[in-house]
Amino acid sequence: MSNSPILVLGSNSFSGASFCSHLIKQGLEVLAVSRSIEPNEALLPYKWHENQNLITFHQLDLNHHLDEIMTLIKQHKVRYIYNFAAQSMVGQSWQYPEHWFMTNTVSTVQFHNALRQYDGLEKYIHISTPEVYGSCSGLVTESTNYHPSTPYAVSRAAADMSLHTFNDVYDFPVVFTRAANVFGEGQQLYRIIPKTIYSALNNDTFPLHGGGHSTRSFIHIDDVSHATQLIGEQGNTGDIYHISTSENITVRALVMRICEMLNTPFEQVCEVSEDRLGKDAAYLLDNTKLKSELGWQRQVSLDNGLDRTIGWAKNKLDILKTLPKEYVHKP
Repeated sequence: MSNSPILVLGSNSFSGASFCSHLIKQGLEVLAVSRSIEPNEALLPYKWHENQNLITFHQLDLNHHLDEIMTLIKQHKVRYIYNFAAQSMVGQSWQYPEHWFMTNTVSTVQFHNALRQYDGLEKYIHISTPEVYGSCSGLVTESTNYHPSTPYAVSRAAADMSLHTFNDVYDFPVVFTRAANVFGEGQQLYRIIPKTIYSALNNDTFPLHGGGHSTRSFIHIDDVSHATQLIGEQGNTGDIYHISTSENITVRALVMRICEMLNTPFEQVCEVSEDRLGKDAAYLLDNTKLKSELGWQRQVSLDNGLDRTIGWAKNKLDILKTLPKEYVHKP
């Protein structure tokens, strides 16, 4: 790795903030960039370490501050860029699709076009999403065709396809990561695992979409961060890498497991509701390539990860009570 700082775009996101934390634990210097001010430290894992002085935060928006972001990159001679920045909610993307396309496609492609004219870039790690595949069954490999089924997924697939052309024509040094359902300490409360834990601890109830019968593979964020760095440093340019576990569970069984761990009746926490538009029944990612090419292995079991997330929620409960429980859309 170079001595120049690593740029993490979308550093306020759960995955981005956790990745920043992963880097500073190794003594690496980080330029953190996000469009909003830093959220509460309960949702910002890099604030929990003595090495947090290795992070410099810059409030810059890809939609409005492209020149400033490029200046930052050039000033610091950045060689590695990890881009977590995206409008990320699937269900809400039906309401304002143009906002999702502006951030995830137009502004992102403008950024790539500026970056390809910058000489110092060694690797651009694009944090993509399995949503680009649409509804799939069985094990999904990296060569699966894009078949997005929501405005969010279409906006992400468009940027990914543009990056493939940049790699082909300009030799743009991109690698793609796609992670299954990530979770862990510091995740926003509208995501299923922290939502279940918080509801159980506070005697709240929430709707379980479609009865929770869709199958998912949940992976702890520490394993994702480790994989993301491996892919950034050793992955083949132009390639896609899936980050997932081989352990599948229905959302309902997951919620029941958390309720058991917290000695709370399932019925007290959940009421069954309708499914959201365009929701995929199952995408189970094949992680063979990541394991065989880069030697990655999962370190955190589902139960261990849930235990740790419960510990975080109990520890930060007073703060969490003051934070939004639903996704708040920022245009």
